[in-house]
This record gives sequence, C-alpha cells and structure tokens, in this order.
Amino acid sequence: MASIDVKNIVKEYGDGFLAVKGISLDIADGEFMILVGPSGCGKSTLLRMIVGLEDITDGELLIGGERMNEKAPRDRNLAMVFQNYALYPHLTVRENIAFPLRLHRGEFSEAEIKSRVERASDMLELNDHLDRKPANLSGGQRQRVAMGRAIVRNAQAFLFDEPLSNLDAKLRGQMRTEIARLQRSLATTTVYVTHDQTEAMTLGDRVAVLSAGELQQVASPRALYEQPVNLFVAGFIGSPPMNFLPGELGGGKIRLPFGEFDLPDRVARAAGDRSLVIVGIRPEAFEDAKLTQPRDGSFQFEANVDVTEWLGSELYAYVPFQTHEAVEAKLAELERQLDSEALRTQFVVNLDSASRVRDGDTAALWFDPAKMLVFDPETTENLTYDEAEATRLDEENEADRKASIERARARAAKEGAAA
Repeated sequence: MASIDVKNIVKEYGDGFLAVKGISLDIADGEFMILVGPSGCGKSTLLRMIVGLEDITDGELLIGGERMNEKAPRDRNLAMVFQNYALYPHLTVRENIAFPLRLHRGEFSEAEIKSRVERASDMLELNDHLDRKPANLSGGQRQRVAMGRAIVRNAQAFLFDEPLSNLDAKLRGQMRTEIARLQRSLATTTVYVTHDQTEAMTLGDRVAVLSAGELQQVASPRALYEQPVNLFVAGFIGSPPMNFLPGELGGGKIRLPFGEFDLPDRVARAAGDRSLVIVGIRPEAFEDAKLTQPRDGSFQFEANVDVTEWLGSELYAYVPFQTHEAVEAKLAELERQLDSEALRTQFVVNLDSASRVRDGDTAALWFDPAKMLVFDPETTENLTYDEAEATRLDEENEADRKASIERARARAAKEGAAA
C-alpha cells in the first residue's frame, strides 16, 4: 500500500489539446478516491497517467513518496481493472487470476501462486468457477475475476476505470457493495474512475469532481452534497439533481418563480448587493403540506404539477416555471457542461411516497428557505459555501474511514485466528 501524490499534473496532446489542466491531489495510504465527471472531463486520462499508460506532460507523480514520471507501468506496482475486464478467453478463471504472477518468471513458486489464487477466489466467491472459461461467466463474475487478478498482485494501489459500466443496474448495485467490502478488508489505496455520481457518492472516502480537465472540488461525499463550491458541482452531485431557479432580491425579500418571502439572514449576507442570483434547492427540501406541518420559518405555496413519478419509497413531482432571461443562458451552459439537455424549465420535488399529489394537481407544498444555496450568476460561485462546515464534514468522514478500516482489520484477524 502507498499514498499517491499528484502535483499539478498536465496532459497536452500533440495537437495542442489540453486534456488535464494542472490537477493536484493527495491520496492517502488506504484511501478510496473517486474521480468523477461527465464524458471528456479528463478523469480516465488522469488515471492512465497514474498507471503509466499516458505520458505526463508536466507536473509530478509520487507513489509512496517516490517519483514515478519516468517509470514504466510494470515498475509502478499498480493493479488496474479495466471497463472491458481484459480477460484472456482461452484461459480458465484460475489461470486468468494467476496470470500477473506468472509474468514474474521464477519469482513465485507454484505453491505461492496457488495460495494467492485461492485467497482471492475465497474473497470473491469464485471457488465454483475456477475451471471455467470467461465466455461461460456472467458479467458480474467476469468483473470479479478481473478484481481477483488485481488482488493477487499485492499491489501498492488498485486503479479502476469505469469497471461497472457494462453491467445492468442490479449487478452494478451488487458489485458496488462487493468493491466497497474488498477495499475495506484489504485497506488498499484505490483510485476509481466513473461518470456515475451514484457510484461516486456510495463508494468513495473522498470524491474529486472534474470538468473540462480541471479539478472543481475534492471532498467527502457529504461535503460535496451539502457544501458544493460552485454551480457545476451542485448540479452534478445528487439524484435527482439540484433545482436551479432565478432569485430576484430587493427590500429584504427574495422572489422565486413560485413565490416571494423574507430573505434569510444567511442568504442576505452572502448575496450582498446583488439583485439577481441563482438559487439551488435540493428536491428533498420540499414537503407535501397535506402530510407534514410546516416548520418555523418555512414558506408554503401552491404549485401546478405537470408530471409525477411514484417509485415506491418516494414520489417525484415535476413543476414547470418561467425562468429569468438573465440566467437562462448560464443554466443552458451548465446543462451542456453536465452532458445533459434541459428539454423544459421545471423543478422537481421529492415527496413522501404516501403523498397523493398526481399529474395535473395544484399541490400545496412547503420548503425551508434556510436550506437554499445561492450562486453568483456570473462566476457560478456558491455564495453560501461554508468552509468551516465543509471541513467539519470532511474531518468526520476521515474519522469514520479510519474506524471502518480498523473494524475490517479486527474482523479479518478474528477470522484468521478461527481458521
């Protein structure tokens, strides 16, 4: 295991295209770091520079404190799991897992190879498939074989390049928990690339959000969710995504498309003398007024619901609104950056599944204005960003990570003693 330090890394291709623009990351020994962002943001390029498959144009890469810029991939002792598994179709599962060890001719005895393969197979529950060929395995089983090949190497770090993108939704969920369990039990430094923000939020100790080759924010999942530094991070993190609405300020009040109410002190201080801001509200900040009593300071309003989606555990209601022409272009640009397309101007509310709000209803809703985030329409900066709160959330997350690793080690020691 080892730490990975990325210091102002740049990747410029021969045609002058800058794929990675001076990214710096300090990945702690044993940490699970996620690189996330839309297609073309540079996350896979950064991963390939770490493993040595792409040359570094500028900057410095340290693994375990040792400079790696000029070292070949085989000399970095990193294990990479690819999106397409990269298994050898003519080899059995057993031989696929053992393959990295056999590349080091004479370094490992047959007994040690057998022991390592069996250990990885036990961890991944592949014992019943060791003599099968990859063609006869499911997608999830193939992915576990690819992970087994990484485990046997005892590498300094694991690198995953969108490993679950070829699996269906149910298998992705199962493999997410498998990867999380393995990483905790092995406590191996892990860098994981994905475009799926659900994977990022559920797997990572910390998440680095990239856009157009630049690092936007690196923080714990909760800090990203509650304290995004800008409009891009706020819009990328969360499912359904954050709602963005124009907010007109004046006379101590704020006017949103669904009503006008007193401006909270926190928001007033953040907005300063601005007359127009972009307001961010998470879908779960809304409540059905027929099911719950409004809290002190909340604002109640009526909304004309266009479409609803009942998902069993929750209900999404979509409410059309008229945006402000001064922020329309900025929000359209954000949609392009997020690799999405806004077909209509609407906000979504996440209600209790017991709600009887349906398509075409005029629904009585309320929300707590204290939960609003406010963004500058020009710079897209989160004006309500609380650095002290973000730091507190990150420190809590780090304490939880260390405690989780200790529990995993204690559990492994107990199981080893019982065996």
